[in-house]
Amino acid sequence: MSSLSAIVARDVKKRFGSVDALSGLAVDIRAGEIYGLLGPNGSGKTTFIRCLAGLLRPDAGDITVLGQSPRAAVAAGRVGYMTQAAALYGDLSVEENLDFFARLEGVHDIDDRIDEVLTTVDLADRKRSIVNTLSGGMRTRVSLAAALLHAPDLLLLDEPTVGVDPVLRREFWTHFRALASRGTTILVSSHVMDEASRCDRLGLILAGRVLAEGTAAELVRRAGTTDLESAFLALAGASAAVQPSSAGRT
Repeated sequence: MSSLSAIVARDVKKRFGSVDALSGLAVDIRAGEIYGLLGPNGSGKTTFIRCLAGLLRPDAGDITVLGQSPRAAVAAGRVGYMTQAAALYGDLSVEENLDFFARLEGVHDIDDRIDEVLTTVDLADRKRSIVNTLSGGMRTRVSLAAALLHAPDLLLLDEPTVGVDPVLRREFWTHFRALASRGTTILVSSHVMDEASRCDRLGLILAGRVLAEGTAAELVRRAGTTDLESAFLALAGASAAVQPSSAGRT
């Protein structure tokens, strides 16, 4: 893991109508680490990831991705983004989907690269299958393969294991750890607390701001609890006790 920063966010704010989706979020994520952004639905995880992917502009604050603006990093092919819902064309085959995304990313040696990523996600034998005929878990694997096609330096994974069975979840984390060992920075959002121990560091997020950062063990010690879920609830309660109320916050 490098001491250099892959993502730096300072006082990031984003508002949708009367709702503060991000309310001063700040993180510093090191290059080559797996960072888990953990929080309940509606806490701002997806909004922040969409800002990192260059799909949303913050209303205030600063974000740097791999030393560039988010849009510049994405345009340079340095960022991979796996959305919550599989962004695939159901009437096309697995291979046709990956060929399309590879061309968008300017991938060279497309056929070889498709074979590599399908081997990585254990779908080499379903290359010509129509996506609509695949199980939900298999479609999730194809989504991950699409995000890996251009070998990004930063991989954004928005709740990648939701609805995935325990065996496939373990396989996914094996892939994530292998990528990180080769220098890829990975940001994983989740509300599944048992995934936390697999991350190098965690950011507990609620109402659009990070409550606390550290390893799972550090956060449990800080909260004085015996498990991470209890630690999150304790830290969230402590934050609510000292923060002024804010209209429109979820």
